[in-house]
Amino acid sequence: MTYKHILVPVDESPISYAAVEQALSLAQALHCQVTITSVIAVDPFVGVDFYKVAPAITDYFIQAEKNAQLRLAEIKQSFIRDSIDVDTKIIRGVSPAEGIIHVADEVGADLIIMGSHGRTGFKKLVLGSVAQAVLTQSPIPVLIIKV
Repeated sequence: MTYKHILVPVDESPISYAAVEQALSLAQALHCQVTITSVIAVDPFVGVDFYKVAPAITDYFIQAEKNAQLRLAEIKQSFIRDSIDVDTKIIRGVSPAEGIIHVADEVGADLIIMGSHGRTGFKKLVLGSVAQAVLTQSPIPVLIIKV
């Protein structure tokens, strides 16, 4: 199967950068477009109204968005250097899995490449797994990079 548009969700983890490297290699080989995305999520256990009245939380989200913009710009340059058609997108206020699937649909991606921390057992139960959620909910193929 030939892919035309790869979506790569990233965060600040080294695992994200492993997914970026894989996407870079695949995009070079297939001459396809890439969208790099970052999701600035809200805590599902706290109502959205809480964030509107908590200045420290608002400051956190402002800083998180600035960090995401810098990270995406840096990653974008590595694709541009290799003449790969690349775009970036920041999603706000949803769960990471929901945001990733939304962006994939919005940009017409036909493959998602993402990293996984590889948590198991109790840690996975408590912390959840964005990769697992995307894998089970995505209508398109998902390539999980586990480091």
